[in-house]
Amino acid sequence: MLNLGYVLEETAKNYPNVTAVILDQIKISYEQLNKYSNRVANILKQKGLKRGDKVAMMIPNLPYFPMIYYGILKAGGVVVPVNVLYQKMEIEHYIKDSESVAFIVYHGCAGEAVKAYQSVDTCKHLIIIPPMDNMGDLEVGENFNKLIMESSDEFDVVQTMPDDTAVILYTSGTTGAPKGAELTHFNMFFNSYYASHEIVRVKPGLVALVVLPLFHSFGQTCVMNACIMRGGTLSMLPRFETQKAMEVIARDRINVLAMVPTMYAFILNAPNWKDYDFSCVTLAVSGGAALPADIHQRFQERYGITILEGYGLSETSPVASFTVLGEEVRVGSIGKPIWGVDMRIMRDDGTFAGPDEIGEIVIRGHNVMKGYYKRTEATLEVMVNDWFHTGDMGRTDKDGYFYIVDRKKELIIRGGMNIYPREIEEVLYTHPKVLEAAVVGIPDKLRGEEVRVYVSPKEGEEIHPEEIMQFLQEKIAKFKWPKDVVVLPQLPKGPTGKILKRQLRTMPIV
Repeated sequence: MLNLGYVLEETAKNYPNVTAVILDQIKISYEQLNKYSNRVANILKQKGLKRGDKVAMMIPNLPYFPMIYYGILKAGGVVVPVNVLYQKMEIEHYIKDSESVAFIVYHGCAGEAVKAYQSVDTCKHLIIIPPMDNMGDLEVGENFNKLIMESSDEFDVVQTMPDDTAVILYTSGTTGAPKGAELTHFNMFFNSYYASHEIVRVKPGLVALVVLPLFHSFGQTCVMNACIMRGGTLSMLPRFETQKAMEVIARDRINVLAMVPTMYAFILNAPNWKDYDFSCVTLAVSGGAALPADIHQRFQERYGITILEGYGLSETSPVASFTVLGEEVRVGSIGKPIWGVDMRIMRDDGTFAGPDEIGEIVIRGHNVMKGYYKRTEATLEVMVNDWFHTGDMGRTDKDGYFYIVDRKKELIIRGGMNIYPREIEEVLYTHPKVLEAAVVGIPDKLRGEEVRVYVSPKEGEEIHPEEIMQFLQEKIAKFKWPKDVVVLPQLPKGPTGKILKRQLRTMPIV
């Protein structure tokens, strides 16, 4: 059975007493994690969950995440992870578009989540995870603590098929609202299997740092699922804080680091780095954004560890290519395609490019999504003749190593977090004074990219950057907030009237 909930069950049989999760002083064994996930599956079954029903979950990096994630899969449900930083409008889109029948929320995220739930009629069950000592009734929703204490820890995993959808990960292009990439049980199982055996090379008791958000595909597949598959230990950090991360690496004797370039940069720039023993670290991997050569070199010089880079997207489960242990490390390269995945550079005319020729990266293989949920046209736009078109421009060298050159899409990657300009622009256009709006990414040494907003006012109106900043802070998640707002009389446009974002990116700020 390719259900990852079943994988957890098998790991628990083989390594019942191995620590599955560490959070500060809390340690949970595989046997305990498996039983908790069974309780979650029973709760959902009692709520009437049927095979294929969607369950949204809004939970930070806490032991609750794997409990609930694998519980949903065991019950035959589809996991819909929601970014814990999102606000009402963003959350509402996820649970409404996915047709989630239940929504499980950690109490620290409940403020915006409850508002979103109350505005979506199709979601029938709201379960809130309150503080551990709270067993009473809640003002809104059902108490997770109470439900789980009343539930059985025995459950027979629901049979699922390889092509059944396991997870819906929301992502977006340059236009419109985020789309749900349907990843099948086979997608998730095989990508996790490869990550476990070839990238992270998990053995029972190996300790991996969980600081990448588990609601994103990188942390979900390459850390959580990869470790669960072979009895690794997950040392969890709810959010990245430089000092806390360094303390945990030393305290829990972390073996594997999986982080985005910004996190490595913060650690390298910490003034008291000598206070923490990193000799336990045997592997460091990076993804989510291009790793600057400077960070690569400094990490190697300081710790004697070569950071390995890879590439992927939510639509590819996510790993498509990687530089694995034993291969030559070429700084700036995203490695070679993983086993079973074909990756090429395609010219605009649909033919394949040769070495050092720039074109679009296209992918086919076991890792490519089923499609965008309920978005046939959007799926057909990116799936052409069985090739998934990534929107990323790249090249290969003569030895077949891939390199990212630029982004065909206008995606901004700030500290490893994906920010889609169109989403912010759509919010800006709701401001009563805004005539035109454009959002661009600008280079930033620490975070890779920062967000800059350009607006022009309607006739007779005057706009101050501060009011736009405040307006956005009330509407969108904090990680999308712009670094600055620039007000221009009018935005530069080409012959067809299209706003010239390339010109805005290079425009000097007075």
